[in-house]
Amino acid sequence: MLPFIGRESELKRMEEDFSSSESNLYVIYGRRRVGKTTLLERFIENKNAIYFLATQENEESNLKQFQKISYEKTKLGILRSENKLSWYDIFDVISSKDQKSVIVIDEYQYLTTGNKSISSVIQKIWDEILSKRKVMLILCGSIINMMYAETLNYTSPLYGRRTSQINLKPLDFEKYKCFFENKTTEETIEFYSVTGGIPKYLEILDIEKTLEENILKHIFDKNGFLYEEPYFLLGKEFKEIGMYFSILKAISSGSHKLSEMASKMEVGQNSLGYYLNVLAQMDLLYRDVPITENNPEKSKKGLYFLKDNFISFWFKFVYPNRSFLEIGNIEYAVQKFKDDFPRYVSLIYEQLSRENTVKLASERYFSHKILKIGRWWNGDDEIDIVGIDENGKPELFGECKYTNNVVDLKVLFDLFKKVERNFGTTAQAEFLIYSKSSFSEELIDYAHKNKNVHLFKIFDPIS
Repeated sequence: MLPFIGRESELKRMEEDFSSSESNLYVIYGRRRVGKTTLLERFIENKNAIYFLATQENEESNLKQFQKISYEKTKLGILRSENKLSWYDIFDVISSKDQKSVIVIDEYQYLTTGNKSISSVIQKIWDEILSKRKVMLILCGSIINMMYAETLNYTSPLYGRRTSQINLKPLDFEKYKCFFENKTTEETIEFYSVTGGIPKYLEILDIEKTLEENILKHIFDKNGFLYEEPYFLLGKEFKEIGMYFSILKAISSGSHKLSEMASKMEVGQNSLGYYLNVLAQMDLLYRDVPITENNPEKSKKGLYFLKDNFISFWFKFVYPNRSFLEIGNIEYAVQKFKDDFPRYVSLIYEQLSRENTVKLASERYFSHKILKIGRWWNGDDEIDIVGIDENGKPELFGECKYTNNVVDLKVLFDLFKKVERNFGTTAQAEFLIYSKSSFSEELIDYAHKNKNVHLFKIFDPIS
């Protein structure tokens, strides 16, 4: 069992709301495996709480189970199984105490499949009973499309009732590192490149073993827990996953432009918009534009990338090799992994370096006040990190090198040339180089003499 790490801000908000005398209606949602139930379990510890996990059974079965759990928690005779009560009756009974209580319905979306009008029922219960009592009602779910439609969309009967919502995200790298005290930062980055910040995946893996050992056992083995994870993840969200799989496959294979995806999939560009938006809602992909674009939403330079590290890894190393893995011939997949993994990790490292730069900028590490940080590219050049100052001017430029080679002055001077070519003078700008490996003595000496140049070994500054 993993220790409980992260989620401090979510817990703090929930505790503050619970400590008030007002009623609360929380909506908590997020992709599967992200840790929603663990968060709820931690929150309701030592509280007067009823936790109900809805199932895919019919409404009658769920109602009976809810009544049974409510009786076991309260021991109120009216809740005995021989008394057939409605949702309204049960909520009325279990919320009648003066002491503030918590009522959790986990996997709420399953109730909506058993009764299309259940959200109207919950609305009536909230309006007439719970909103007037010392109760925190939490509706939690994993099927993001359905949870949004049933609780957050303006067409939902519950629209406007919620007092708070939490879209639970994967753990960021800073929190993720806490699980890897016995690993180097480099090893931790490589694990993160495979699992992302999904706590459940860390529970499955044995982090005392090497990454390759874990991949062989849990991902490349057709009987491994994570071998078919994307089918399960998308299959729970959608009835038909073909188009979503095709999009993820196309992006993974290098088709980042909308036109490239449409061409590879042999469909019209206009037909992809809905599916791309849904996958973005699920945090499985994102659209990126050069950081200097004034109207990102309307920019024609948008590129699509996979956001979820595990999904990205799976489509890169498992999906193309399933014909080999299905017959137990993993040698080919393992060799492809060994050949291509360094390049794959370098892209993750680049993203983590940008995140580290954002953190440094917030701490005023740089002489410029940097407000926005991202990637930049045009038809000829690409710069891994560009920071925009308070005047809207690019004043911070960086490169990331996830290589075993020593990084020398040429890397910095090449960056100078790209910046001058595309942004003009570099007299006031700051530059940074992130490297997995070491720096040459000449580059270190240059940085010492020029305070506008910052060097980072992994994420640690070279003094």
